[in-house]
Amino acid sequence: MSNIPETGRTPRVQNRLVVIQVVVFSLLLTLGGRLWYLQVRNGQEYTDEAKNNHTQQVVQPAVRGSILDSRGVPLADNETRMVVSASRTDLTKMKDKGKDVLTRLAGVLGLNPDDVVNSVRLCDAKTPKPCWNGSPYQPIPVTDEATTDQVLEIREHAEQFPGITAEPTALRRYAGPDGANTSQVLGYLSPVTDAEITKARKTDSPYLRSDQVGRSGLERTYDKELRGKAGVTRYEVDNLGRVIGQAQADKPTPGSNIVTSIDSRVQAVAERELNNAMLEARKTYDKITHKNYEADSGAVVVMEAKTGRIVAMASNPTYDPNAWVGGISAKDYASLTDKESNYPLLNRAIQGQAAPGSIFKVVSSTAAVNAGYPFNGRYGCPSSYSVGSQTFTNFESQGYGDITIGRALEVSCDTVYYGIADKEWKKDGGINPKKDPSDWFYKTAHAFGLGKATGVDLPNEVNGRVPDRQWKKDFFEANKAAWCRDGKKDGSYAEKIAYENCRQGNQLREGDAINYSIGQGDTLVTPIQMASIYAAIANGGMMHQPSIGKAVVSADGTSVKEIAPKEQGRLPMDEELRDDIDGALASVATTGSAAWRFGGWPQKQIPMHAKTGTAEVQGKQTTSWFASYTEDYAIVMTISQGGTGSGASGPAVRKIYEAMYGLDEKGGQDLSKALLPKPQTALPAIRPEGVGN
Repeated sequence: MSNIPETGRTPRVQNRLVVIQVVVFSLLLTLGGRLWYLQVRNGQEYTDEAKNNHTQQVVQPAVRGSILDSRGVPLADNETRMVVSASRTDLTKMKDKGKDVLTRLAGVLGLNPDDVVNSVRLCDAKTPKPCWNGSPYQPIPVTDEATTDQVLEIREHAEQFPGITAEPTALRRYAGPDGANTSQVLGYLSPVTDAEITKARKTDSPYLRSDQVGRSGLERTYDKELRGKAGVTRYEVDNLGRVIGQAQADKPTPGSNIVTSIDSRVQAVAERELNNAMLEARKTYDKITHKNYEADSGAVVVMEAKTGRIVAMASNPTYDPNAWVGGISAKDYASLTDKESNYPLLNRAIQGQAAPGSIFKVVSSTAAVNAGYPFNGRYGCPSSYSVGSQTFTNFESQGYGDITIGRALEVSCDTVYYGIADKEWKKDGGINPKKDPSDWFYKTAHAFGLGKATGVDLPNEVNGRVPDRQWKKDFFEANKAAWCRDGKKDGSYAEKIAYENCRQGNQLREGDAINYSIGQGDTLVTPIQMASIYAAIANGGMMHQPSIGKAVVSADGTSVKEIAPKEQGRLPMDEELRDDIDGALASVATTGSAAWRFGGWPQKQIPMHAKTGTAEVQGKQTTSWFASYTEDYAIVMTISQGGTGSGASGPAVRKIYEAMYGLDEKGGQDLSKALLPKPQTALPAIRPEGVGN
């Protein structure tokens, strides 16, 4: 026994016990407070999160709505394919993670076993494709091209294929009715991205990871309406991810159908005639470049004159939109995006910009009259117009002496417009403009809607360009450094231009004003802009916002939301001037620059109005333009490096009209053969499957 008295160590022991008690009590108090915070203060929040952590969802995609032409014929719809899918949840329960099952499946489907096994593994930063980047609880598609025999074998021997399903599934189809491709108008689909899912999460139309979304064309513009609402089945799972029960199931809601103003028959004719015109141009010898025309691209727009609705819109080169269905191959994607293909994904009707040439003269004629030059006054039309050491010639016509503005439109006399534009430039102060220059030619172009998008219901429309004083200043600031660096007074043509721009690039020069008056120089327009202008002249002067969507119809056809035409204001011309221009454009087709292409046309029954255009492009062959209208329709066609307007585009435009009105080459009409002698006004009846009657 110790000789130390017991009372000698009691205070220290007691002190230690007190400290331990305080520590323990503090820990218990802290733990209790934390438990209160988690269970009482934020209890509901964590309860909800816990439930979510033990709930997984399987998505059943909604059937995407169809895109229909004006008669209800499907341009884009869905077709049923046999899709074989694998349940990763079921496969992971197996000892070999389902490898034997997938190998047997590969044998039935005629696929590489390794590819099938790899297709159901989850993607991450280190996993090469093929792999699955969706939810691990979602059935993973192995193929969408299974045959009936393959499906029967899988189903008849289901015990050999646990976790494998073979079911019919709706996939997008671009039907191509009447041979109409309509690719750039329709667009295409591709899988939703993580960024899009995040961005749309708090909107009224969130994305699911399984969604396919529109990437261009009408598929993109009306994606929300077409997509519908996916069905979601929620499963309860344990902490190992195993399914232990079903919590909730919501059925999918199919997407709505979009009725368009496109007529697939006219669309097919427009595509064919544009392509034929380009092929024919390539057979034609260009005396300027001493080789055949390249005719590398083109576009055509057929528009209802009184509404602005698009009946047909074609762009060339084109592509098959079905290439995107089920995922586009790397080879196909490269062919659609490389320089050699000349970028067929571009819709040149709304994205192709070029100088308009003489079809711009309806704008210049209006500007001249509004500036005080009488339409029926007399103006000199010599064969050329000289300013200092520079000479501007008549590109498409000879000299005609003194003529009216109407006659200048008819025979496409450039020098009449040169003279008027030059006078106006000088009135505005020339190279040193007065404080508030009138700028009639530039302001009139803006009033015609040029220099900005028309607002057509297609994505990525471009603005074109009106090279007015402000644009000159902005362009100069952006390019001054390069011009002054590269410019040489006695260098090559490009170096001389750079030298001149370095000195005066911010000023509206006399040559700029003269070139601009006939749609040359830095002016850029799109086919749809010019179609809108000529349609407005046809209907008496009202500009409409071009449109393709005509109505949104629910999948069962019971709900119809019409998309009415929208007016955008009147052209800057009074009724008298409109009638004067209308008469001059009629003369173009009967006695003017397009008459040789419209011999035998039934002018009294179906008055034709037209304007040819041949735009010069530095370093390239001329751009062919042909703008036209009847009482019902406006048609504008352009072919890059295609030659003259009447030579290349004129015959093709006539053939489109002939098909629509049922005309033969001699002007005889057979309404039984007419595709669309009058615009389609009524909406088609929509059956539940989305096909018009």
